Amino acid sequence: MHTLLFLVLLISQGEPSAQFYVVVNGDVTLTPREVRDLYVGEKQFSNGLRLLPVDNLGTQGSFVSRALAMNLRRYETLWIKKSFRDALNPPLVKATDAEVLAFVELTRGAVGYVSTLPAGTRVTVIGRF
Repeated sequence: MHTLLFLVLLISQGEPSAQFYVVVNGDVTLTPREVRDLYVGEKQFSNGLRLLPVDNLGTQGSFVSRALAMNLRRYETLWIKKSFRDALNPPLVKATDAEVLAFVELTRGAVGYVSTLPAGTRVTVIGRF
């Protein structure tokens, strides 16, 4: 059985709804800084496990702005450059929270973010931006 661990990244700016839950599969452990590094292509492994980041199309703009401190155009340009210069693949993209959760639950090393969590999930707060 796969384990799905939920990590909460609270965004200190804005209203209470301005928060993101970073979800990881299995033995992945990340600090808020490592989450940022993962999404800008500077981190690829955790505990010897290859990480597979996934973007959430529904909240990507807000996540990139608040958690990564950049706009979506800059984020896309960064990944175009990383693809050519470093031969890195950009994060996969899923359309909804449900798709991200399903992907992370089934994929070893997967890391994603969602705007809401299903009821009854276990949550660990790892930091604030």
